[in-house]
Order: sequence, then structure tokens, then C-alpha cells
Amino acid sequence: MASKGKPSPRSSVTPLSREQVERLGREHHLVNPCTKHPCGPRKDNDAEIQAQNPRQTAMLRDLVKCDLRSHSRNYSWGLENVPETGPFITACTHITLYDVFIPMIGLFDQGRRPRFMAKAEMAHWPIVGWGLKTVGMQPVKRHSGQARAIEEESISIITSGRPLTVWPEGTLTRDPKKWPMTCKNGAAYIALESSRRLGYQVPLFPCVTWGAASINHLLPWPRKNVVMHYGDRLDYADLLEGSENWGEEPPSVNVEVLTNRIRAVLERDEAEIRGEEPPAEGVWDYRLMQRVPREYFPTTLEGVARRDELEARLRSTEDDGRDAGRAAAPAGDRTHDGRDKTRDKTKER
Repeated sequence: MASKGKPSPRSSVTPLSREQVERLGREHHLVNPCTKHPCGPRKDNDAEIQAQNPRQTAMLRDLVKCDLRSHSRNYSWGLENVPETGPFITACTHITLYDVFIPMIGLFDQGRRPRFMAKAEMAHWPIVGWGLKTVGMQPVKRHSGQARAIEEESISIITSGRPLTVWPEGTLTRDPKKWPMTCKNGAAYIALESSRRLGYQVPLFPCVTWGAASINHLLPWPRKNVVMHYGDRLDYADLLEGSENWGEEPPSVNVEVLTNRIRAVLERDEAEIRGEEPPAEGVWDYRLMQRVPREYFPTTLEGVARRDELEARLRSTEDDGRDAGRAAAPAGDRTHDGRDKTRDKTKER
């Protein structure tokens, strides 16, 4: 049963077909992310591995692999983009809980041990909670008013040299068709502030997993196809210009633009895997629970300026219209603040 606001996955999407996987295979070199070094030989980050409960993590990795193989046929491309050393951020789609484990295993098999941001409640779940704490879960207490403290802890993970995996939407997508919805600004804030403190652009990679929403976990056979794309490094150097003069934190407009940029890339990459175009009506807004035109989510600073200018013009036009309406109404039909009493009475009726 789906929770309120969470459309039942299997009723809202069609399974990823074999034909779609074959099409992707002709365009990209698909590998199995559940194999060691799926893209070819590379050097593991041994110091990172030893620092993160090596024996328990290895056991958990093998258990998760068995579960993934029993439920789905798994494919991926782009894991060669994963750096062998140094910090980086992976921003993932969040369609199902399955989307936590495919990227995790892919990064583990590439010899890295990222920390993971996950809601604090998951730490108390049977088995899953133990596993997440074993691999370095960073608990996120949602609606706690501690957003800045959580972001600061995430930044310290990056500046200490460790990679970090985040799910920018902050929860499972509420989009009825399972496209990326509006994102929280935490991932962008962490990337910008970490880059400022380190003095260079921290690598930021989009990661899309698609196909798991069609899995019936009680009766998983026949197994469904699941494809993960670990995307190219997302450039945001333009948003770091003048960072030495930011003050205490990155400008909110820079954070907004990078947040929109992350969401747009996730949507683009998901569209390629699905083989279809995103809804023309726009982006699913988590706050409004409806689609909003993409023009309201600009991915450049110039785009934000154009949007704000347009909104200012619209507000000015609306204000002028209200003022004209008040002036046209007889004095006796207006309240002390200029509102039309007729309209107020209509509302009361």
C-alpha cells in the first residue's frame, strides 16, 4: 500500500523492457554494477576501505548483491567516472528504496566507501538500520530545525577527503509518473560551501537508477530490468566565481541554480533510460503537489534574473489592476482598506 502522496509505483510505471535495455546497450557499454571493478582494473582506496568497518561492510556488500541479483537484472554505465581518490558527491534519484542499494554497491565495487545521507528513522529499522550504520550512514533528522547542523556535518565529511552520497529530493519522489520532483537545496549548498573551503570545485556526479519501481518484492519473478547511469561530472564553476567574497555562506541564488541544475540533469538522464520525454506540463512541485512549468526552475544565474523580472512585472500588472478596480467602485461600496464589499459578501455567502 502506498503512503499518502506516494503513488503506488507498479501502477504508475511500466517495466523497463528488454528492447529498451538493448537500445541502451547499443549506445553505451553496459556492465553489471554488482561485480568487482565492472569497468575494468583499477586501484581500490584501501585507506578508505579500512576506515569503514571493512569486515562488516564486505559481508553487507555480499548480502545486498545476493538480494539485488535475486530481484532484478542489473545494468549500468558510467561507473568509470568514479574517482579513485579524493572527495566527491553523488546526487541520486529516489524513486524507490532500491535506489539506495544499486549506487551503493556500484561505488563499493569501484573501491570507494562514501558516507550516505539518510533519514534518521532508518537507523532504527531492523537489519536495514544496522547495515546503513555499518557503511557510514549520516542520519538526517527531518523537520527538526537542524538543517544547518546537518549540512555542516556533511561539509566536514567532504573536506576530510571522504565522498558523500545524497538524494537531493529528500524523500521518495511524489511525481505520479516517477520523474524527479523538486529538490531540496541541501546538496547544492554542501557542494558550493565544500568547494569554497577546499579551494577547488568538488566533483559532483548525477546518478539515475530506473526500473526498480516495477519490482514486486514479494513475488519478484520474472526479474525486472534495472539500469543505473552514473553520469559525467556536473560543472558548476560559474557558481563559484567570487566565492572568496561570499561572507558566511553561498548566495541563495547560487544554491537555487545548482539545485535546479542537479534536478534537470537527473531528469535528462532518466529520460534517456526510460526512452521517453518528461511531462511537457513541467516539474512536480513537492510543496504544491502539482506540475509547475520548467521556466520557474532556471539553471543559470541569468535565467533567475529573467524569471524574477517577469514575476515582478506580473505582480505590478496585478497590483495596477486591483488599484483600478478599487478606484472604479463607489465609495460607499468600499471598506476602510479599499476592498470591494460586494466581493466580501459574496465570499460570505
